[in-house]
Amino acid sequence: MRILGIDPGTRITGYGIIDQEGNRLRHVDNGAIYTRSSDDLPSRLKVIHDGLTEVIATYQPDAVAIEQVFVAKNALSALKLGQARGAAIVASVNAELTVAEYSALQVKSAVVGYGKAAKGQVQQMVKALMKLPEIAQEDASDALAVAICHAHSAHMTGKVRQAVKSAAKPRRIQR
Repeated sequence: MRILGIDPGTRITGYGIIDQEGNRLRHVDNGAIYTRSSDDLPSRLKVIHDGLTEVIATYQPDAVAIEQVFVAKNALSALKLGQARGAAIVASVNAELTVAEYSALQVKSAVVGYGKAAKGQVQQMVKALMKLPEIAQEDASDALAVAICHAHSAHMTGKVRQAVKSAAKPRRIQR
């Protein structure tokens, strides 16, 4: 399964692509989409949408994972971040991809094993897990972490679904 992880932002939107082959994860690519702070928000959202549409067309992911909006002290910043997420989600849905959302706590837990890990710890673990020669650009590293989280979570979600499905089957009681 090829997973596109997205770390949305109105100034910089990071992306990371990994392949999951069984329990193995392989780095494919990562990068960032930059917008000009002098542009109005609608223009910046278009840049994000178009950039991710191009990434999706190039790498043909099977699934998309995106970080959820955290509650910020600044409501305007949270609203803008939500709009950047929306542009990323629309690009994904237009390509008929499923989109999974994860909190920062879930991402850090999946990558480092501790939900309150520092950003530097997450970046070091992403570098180690993906066997990168150096730490990726900050937003790209965060996007790779989201993709890794999805790889781990999708595996567990599949097991849970299978268990629920088999538990829901009608059983014949023998007397």
